[in-house]
Order: sequence, then C-alpha cells, then structure tokens
Amino acid sequence: MDEKILDLAEFMERIQGDKAFALELLDIFVQDFREKRRLMGEAIAGSNADQIRKLSHALKGSSGNISAHALHVILSQLEDMGKRNDLTGAAALVADLDTKFEALTARIAILKEELK
Repeated sequence: MDEKILDLAEFMERIQGDKAFALELLDIFVQDFREKRRLMGEAIAGSNADQIRKLSHALKGSSGNISAHALHVILSQLEDMGKRNDLTGAAALVADLDTKFEALTARIAILKEELK
C-alpha cells in the first residue's frame, strides 16, 4: 500500500506500537474528518476562505498525527489558499482530498483486520 496514504511504520512508532490505541485514533480521525469535510463543503460553497483555513489547519494536524501524508499535503495547500483568501482551484483540491480519504479509509479497514 502507498505509504503516502498512511505511513504505518511512522504512525506506529509515534504511538509506541500500541495497536489498540492505533485503531482508536484511526476511528476518531475518520469521524472527525467526515464532520470537518462536511463543514468544508459548506465553506467552499460560501467562499468562506477563513473557515477553509481553520478546517484545513485542524485536519492537517490530525492527518500528520496519523502519518497520512497525502492528506497532509493537500490540506496544507487548502490552508494556504485560505490564508491568501484565494480559493481558486479549491474545489479540485477537495475532490483530490476526497479520493485520498477514500483510499485511507480502505487502508484502515484492512488494518482493522490486521491489527486485531
């Protein structure tokens, strides 16, 4: 699996190999991501650059915490767009974000079986 989606070795090192904790963090991440992504859709529809900046910043941090590098990169770009108050191309980035998130959730589903 592409470690840009989830660098499992890095993530597990960060949490000292605690499999149960890993699964708990991944579940929390997915739930939080879905809610913030919903809010991000509203912010894009309303051209609310400040809200995009805030949501992207929060998700960027949590993506980094679980070593989801591909999401982290996209969220950094969205955060920068929000800072510049220029959302040109944000919809395309969010579509890419959604694709990468789907890949991550597929990887997490496999991990749930592997880490049991």
